[in-house]
Order: sequence, then C-alpha cells, then structure tokens
Amino acid sequence: MSLRVTFVAAARSAPLRAERFEDDRPLDRDGWGQVERAAPGLLPLAAAELRYCSPAPRSRATGTGLGYAPLVQLALRDCDMGRWRGLTLAEASAREPAAVAAWLADPLAAPHGGEPLYGFIGRVGGWLDTRPVEDGGAVVAVAEPSVIRAALVYALNAPPAAYWRLDVRPLSAVGVVGGAGRWRLRFDGTPVQRSIP
Repeated sequence: MSLRVTFVAAARSAPLRAERFEDDRPLDRDGWGQVERAAPGLLPLAAAELRYCSPAPRSRATGTGLGYAPLVQLALRDCDMGRWRGLTLAEASAREPAAVAAWLADPLAAPHGGEPLYGFIGRVGGWLDTRPVEDGGAVVAVAEPSVIRAALVYALNAPPAAYWRLDVRPLSAVGVVGGAGRWRLRFDGTPVQRSIP
C-alpha cells in the first residue's frame, strides 16, 4: 500500500529578504499574480482525494486560488519561533547573534523560546505518517517552504542539518510516496515540478 503526498509551496507574501518568521501576512498583489500564473500547471493536483493547507493566510489563499478548497491542518503550521515571531533572520541576528548562531547549529536548541528544529521536523513528520494510506491514494498539501523542508527531511530520514540545505521555491511542488516510516521522494515529470521564481 502506498500513498502519494504532494506538497505545494505557498506563494510569497513579501520579497525573500523581507520574509519573517511565522509570517501571517496575506498574499499581496504580486503573490496573487504568481498563483494565477502557476494555476494551469498545478490545477491537476485538485483531483487529490484529500486537500490540506497550513493555517497561515498565504497558504490558505494559495490553496483556494489554485482551486483545491483545502482543509486547514494545525500540524502544518510553521515552526514556533517564540519571541522571534515576526522578525526577519537579519533582525533576529542583530538582536541576539549568539542565540541565532546556537539555533542554526543545534537542532535541539530553542533559544527563542519556541520550538526547536528537531521538534518542528518531528511534528510535521508525525502529520505525514498519520495520513490514511490507500493504495494509489493522493493528497495535496499547501504549506510554507519551511514546512515542506521539514517534511522532506523527515521523509528522507535525513539529519536535521539537511533542513538548511533544501531550497523550496514559492509555488513549487514535490511529492513523497509511501507510508508511515517508509517514504520516498518522487520526481515524475508531471506538472508538480513547476516553480515560479
């Protein structure tokens, strides 16, 4: 029995350098334009039996804009960044350089008072492992790039440091196939390989 879960990265709500931890801003005009341009290539994923999204406004809007009518899943929320919520990485580094360095170096560290990277990866992986496995079944989940990176690290059973080496672009998609504890990354040349810069 195997299930296919395709993750679609939410459209961007701000320029990359202005991205904030746990960004809860809605899509701006550029973000909606990205969704409109990506929709033809990503629309076939709406045929999935189960369609989910993270609770973040940009993920919900992206899923709705792509025609998925997704159900919100709290387990797909971004990493809890504690007192760094709403800051950019540069702002957090300027305020607490040693704490940021510790957080980047140690997946068990949570100097911000929120969730450690290791816990975040485990939470997202737990959600992935509890999807109902139906042979040939399909799931689509729209989430922030950070959530997708966590899911991929978990699915590949990679060390947490691999999280920092994954680049997930807005409106890109990647699939994993399998079931609890036995996931494989899958590239198959379908529209899920589309990415909007």
